[in-house]
Amino acid sequence: MSFLSLERVEKTYADGTCAVRGIDLEVDEGEFIVLLGPSGCGKTTTLRMIAGLEPTSAGIIRLAGREVTKLPPSQRDVGMVFQFYALYPHLRVRDNIAFPLRCAGLSRQEIRARLDTVVEQMNLASLLDRFPKQLSGGDQQKVSLARAIVRKPAAYLMDEPLGTLDADQRVSLRELIRARQLELKVTTIYVTHDQEEAMSLADRIVVMSQGLIRQVGTPAQVYDEPQDEFVASFVGSPGMNFFAGDVLSEGNKCIFVAPAGGARLELSRASRPGPVTLGIRSEYVHVDGGGSIAGGVITDEYVGSFRNLHVDSELGRLVLRAEPSAKYQRGDQVRLRLEPEHIVVFETTPQGTP
Repeated sequence: MSFLSLERVEKTYADGTCAVRGIDLEVDEGEFIVLLGPSGCGKTTTLRMIAGLEPTSAGIIRLAGREVTKLPPSQRDVGMVFQFYALYPHLRVRDNIAFPLRCAGLSRQEIRARLDTVVEQMNLASLLDRFPKQLSGGDQQKVSLARAIVRKPAAYLMDEPLGTLDADQRVSLRELIRARQLELKVTTIYVTHDQEEAMSLADRIVVMSQGLIRQVGTPAQVYDEPQDEFVASFVGSPGMNFFAGDVLSEGNKCIFVAPAGGARLELSRASRPGPVTLGIRSEYVHVDGGGSIAGGVITDEYVGSFRNLHVDSELGRLVLRAEPSAKYQRGDQVRLRLEPEHIVVFETTPQGTP
């Protein structure tokens, strides 16, 4: 039996806006699940319904073996971490962390023991006597995380906790969050629109769009085996390249033919004849003098460890990764080779990111 389950959970507001459209999700105990998607996709609303901060319009939520659909937040045994730190400005760091323990009526000795443990785990000893206004944004978020962890809840619920921090702080706290979660083995639901966060933190990613779950899988599965074109375009930077055309059956071979110029590719995976869309990641397209696809360079972006090369090819416009030492000029003619084993075949046209 799943530790956390959502069964046909919906959220429709009074004005008729449907934020979540009957989703199902099963989460095992100790899993780190990331809800990933663009703004307005329903991920934060889903998290708030799990927390009890938002009532459901329909469906059932179960947590730790009991139904919690109608229970208030205080009875759900969850630790919530928000994007904006929600610390009490009049309390010092030690009292902010200990606040939920005092509310739970724990003894002074138990509060002190738990406080000492989490302070050591998160290296907060030097901050205990400061007020929130005396802390950096990163330190405020560490205190917010400590306050959630000290409770030892059944689940952690985190709503874009790193969204307001700079790049270095995000990396540091990302490592801390994952390390503590692995150590404590507490089920965690984490909301973000940042795919790098999702890929680095998650055991499984739940990709959402327009109130629906589009795919649930490991980071490798959603990246290498996207179930639809939205997932393929949203996950990855840049997103997957798409080419529309037709698949022809020639003997025991499946051949993709592009409508413009008639470029042909032999597919390594069987596909039924008819109109399709091919997808391929930029790292699986190479500049190769012996390549079968001709193209002209549009622009060249240097990004450090590689270059993003934008090419107008016989298949259509695409982006590929080139060596950082390579230099190209607009209009340079190139030959491209696509790794056939990494071509994904979709039966729908590209949707883009809503």
